Amino acid sequence: MRQENEAQLIQRARQGDLAAVSELYNLHVDRIFQYVRYRTGDDQTAEDLTAEVFLRAIESLAGYNDQGAPFIAWLYRIAHARVIDYWRDTKRHQTAPLDDPLLQDGLITTDDAIDIDILQHQLLWSALQQLTDDQQTVIILKYTQGLSNADIALVLGKTEGAIKALQRRALESLARILKP
Repeated sequence: MRQENEAQLIQRARQGDLAAVSELYNLHVDRIFQYVRYRTGDDQTAEDLTAEVFLRAIESLAGYNDQGAPFIAWLYRIAHARVIDYWRDTKRHQTAPLDDPLLQDGLITTDDAIDIDILQHQLLWSALQQLTDDQQTVIILKYTQGLSNADIALVLGKTEGAIKALQRRALESLARILKP
């Protein structure tokens, strides 16, 4: 049912319906922001890049082609490209932020979050930074955003088999890095 509603929203947004654009934004902004914040480690940068993602999505909405994948997968693809451009443009190396974005307000919402071992989490964050860009993206989209391998394949423009291989190599690398 939601998929039909989203398809209708997309159609209305293509026709210039600002209310439909606003609804699409409200449906997806939090997940895109979380992904970008996790990749950049900075709230302000994440806000700026999230705005750019939605601006580009609105500008390109006429070219969006629903091929059975969720609209969010297309937005993640745009977000992924913006994050890559951000790191390329600033010529910065990805480093772990002093304040872990996963522990900031709004990202962990369950009572179980209190039980997180902060030191282990920071260790995992640092280990993630040692993976390739594609490996980081696969791990983040799979385990923090809950996307399927098929949706991740659409985001990265790769086959589902390539995503499985990237995931396996990333998990093996993390195991090596985190091995005591």
